[in-house]
Amino acid sequence: MSVKPNGLARAAVRFKPASFAGTFVALMMSALVVAACGVLLETGIRASVPAERYAAAPVVAAADQSARVVADTVDGPEETAYPLPDTARVDAGLAAKAAAVPGAAAAVPDFTFPVHTGDGRSGALTGHGWGSHAFTGTALSEGAAPHAGEVVLGTDAARAAKAGVGGTVALETADGLADFRVSGLAEAGAGDTAGEGEGGAGTAWFADAEASVLAGHPGKADAVAVMAEEGADTDALAAAVDKALAGSGAQVLTGDDRGEVEDHGLAYGKETLFAVGGSFGGIATLVAVFTAAGTVALSVGQRTREFALLRAVGATPRQIRRAVAAEALLVAPLAGLLGCLPGIGLAHWWFGQMQDRGAVPEAVELHVSGFPLLAAVGLGLLTALGAGWAAGRRPARTKPGQALAEASVERLRPGVVRTVLGLAAVGGGSVLAGVAASAAGSDAANASLGVVMLFMLAVALLGPILARLCASLFGLLLRGGDASASLAAANSRTNARRLASAITPIVLAMAFASTLVFMHTSESHVASEQLRDGVTADHVVTNPAGLPADAADRAARTPGVDAAVSLLDTQVLVPVRGGGETSLQGTATQGVSGPGAQLAKVQDLDVREGSLDRVGPGRIAIDKTLATATDVGLGDKLSLHLPDGTEAAPEVVAVYGRGLGLPAITMDRASLDGHVTSPFADTLLVSGGEAGPLRALGEVTDASGYALAQNVDREFGAWANYMMAAVLGGFAAVAAVNTLVMTVLDRRRELHTLRLVGSTRRQVLRMLGWESLLVSAAGVALGTAIAMITLIPMMRGLTGEFPHVPPLLYAAFAATAAALGLASVTLPAHRTLRPRQP
Repeated sequence: MSVKPNGLARAAVRFKPASFAGTFVALMMSALVVAACGVLLETGIRASVPAERYAAAPVVAAADQSARVVADTVDGPEETAYPLPDTARVDAGLAAKAAAVPGAAAAVPDFTFPVHTGDGRSGALTGHGWGSHAFTGTALSEGAAPHAGEVVLGTDAARAAKAGVGGTVALETADGLADFRVSGLAEAGAGDTAGEGEGGAGTAWFADAEASVLAGHPGKADAVAVMAEEGADTDALAAAVDKALAGSGAQVLTGDDRGEVEDHGLAYGKETLFAVGGSFGGIATLVAVFTAAGTVALSVGQRTREFALLRAVGATPRQIRRAVAAEALLVAPLAGLLGCLPGIGLAHWWFGQMQDRGAVPEAVELHVSGFPLLAAVGLGLLTALGAGWAAGRRPARTKPGQALAEASVERLRPGVVRTVLGLAAVGGGSVLAGVAASAAGSDAANASLGVVMLFMLAVALLGPILARLCASLFGLLLRGGDASASLAAANSRTNARRLASAITPIVLAMAFASTLVFMHTSESHVASEQLRDGVTADHVVTNPAGLPADAADRAARTPGVDAAVSLLDTQVLVPVRGGGETSLQGTATQGVSGPGAQLAKVQDLDVREGSLDRVGPGRIAIDKTLATATDVGLGDKLSLHLPDGTEAAPEVVAVYGRGLGLPAITMDRASLDGHVTSPFADTLLVSGGEAGPLRALGEVTDASGYALAQNVDREFGAWANYMMAAVLGGFAAVAAVNTLVMTVLDRRRELHTLRLVGSTRRQVLRMLGWESLLVSAAGVALGTAIAMITLIPMMRGLTGEFPHVPPLLYAAFAATAAALGLASVTLPAHRTLRPRQP
């Protein structure tokens, strides 16, 4: 007999559309997720922002805004860059060298720094050196350029200060509070417009000779802007400047690379896009492939009887395999292409949400090209071909005489290879769970990711065995029910493979959604408790523009005040080893204005070792989790990068336990001088006294109000976790619905047979309802077990506590799984059992 595989494939798609509809939906959803994550990943790779401040300066010299770690790999040394928390600066004297190169019209050191008005509450001005007017377009409208002790004010700043040319204004900078004579007024140009009026009262320009001192970085500039002579070639000028500044550590930038110097949010935006499109995208891709492969295998498995008949009438194994491959070629490309369209829409929405929450700069544009879309379609095709080949391998190899006999009875014993691999996955997951339990920080998180993936693989490989166990266990409860419940229990035990196909997506949805959501609730719960218990001050003073430099001294002089300590919040980069590699971890840091004895009166850090009294120049206190992650103890040196990238190795003089709700590193304020852009403290903690007199410094609240405001700052992390849980959980939920619908539609003959032997329509529907509840209960139970096996060691490593699972939220997850399972079974069953019209 001559069998044409392509004809078989077309006929199968035409006459059994229900089975192929499920495969089509799974592959389309897979392409949707892969395309969305791929678009975000490519955007992160290509992300750039156009130069605004430096738009008129074709060449800019600036310091490397990253700290770099070199690791030895199989392919040789590999360098990884980590964005700095603050601005790294260059020697202002490089401007003279750059100005002397051929083709350079001028080179100007640029300075940007916050300036306070004298009363400390009128808002912050943005300070610049006057020389920047050469490339920003700022022009004097009245008066003259500033000299030492003088300032040019923008129109808004002059209006707020009620000062004109020749007048005097009191301004506070990193160099202290001083009076400046107003030498002129200016209209801000295009390069200064972005800075004027953003959260402050306008712009002020100072003499270049003293700007670096006022900024708190004597002799240092944020960048050097190089203007070109008319007709000069930008690339040639950049090369000449690069040669002139060789050995200085400065990078010479042109084009959109200049934008990254003025917008440091771009580096963090890229990290966010890499995390979503790359790290999460990799997990999402594995889940998508995993789920789509299961659906394809189910579709092929449902047609085992057809393949057996073909073998019985003379079809060769090669023809069966080609037929399965042809089916994949008919369905997968179209499903992938249709999935890419909503995938682009999801990427647009996701990207917009990240911009709205400030995680990605507004100037960055979403980049959509054919590469991620082709990858999504190609991956779906390979998944369909691979899963179809694996599922069709057994019916293709079966001898023609045995094919129909084997197809009529479900194989009770799983394959040896599948069982061995499944047990190996269980063993690997258990070992990694032990590693996560004994690790801390990122090591615990990384190991836990492997835990959930290995256990999910084990569920897929050992699905029939687990399904039979679940059917036996939950069937005990169903046996005590009516005939429909007993029949559901018997059906579930007999058809373990079908049950496993339905359970697996629910396990997937429950495991990943629970892990991502409850990881956040656990961290947030512990952080909130630590913050609430850690801030013991009676009053907390904050000011969006920053607090006056003498805020702590002024508060201490207030009647009744026992202690007043100002805190400068920032980050440092700490080398942390994880997975055999060293990475730089951004770590929250507080610079304290007073001695440790004063800090202990307003903050309870839960000191476990050492004493805060010793915190000072070259001596810091750190959180116990950070101490474990860095393998540093009391008396050891902790290597770190200060906010501007400067390397330091202070001694650890205290270890405390509340570094999740409060900053993980505590150092003296003076150690941060010259390494941060803003010299003004963010928070003032006051013990004793009344709130009224403190309102002259900023907004006053109590510890509970401050804790509430700090929790709001974690909203993006919460949103990101919930969003990833929604994508993975939603995808798996759709896969579960798809699988259940496919299963019900494939059972039409069985359901009609039950009707013919006397079962009523209601009894059949009730039987299916009990089966769906059994599937949902088994999926929720297994998914919860995997989530807990993952979360417990992870949270013990990250927080030292057990996971915090809000009961109502967990109940909502379980109820959703049950409702989806019930709807997915009863709705198609109602249609299948609908009385036929005569």
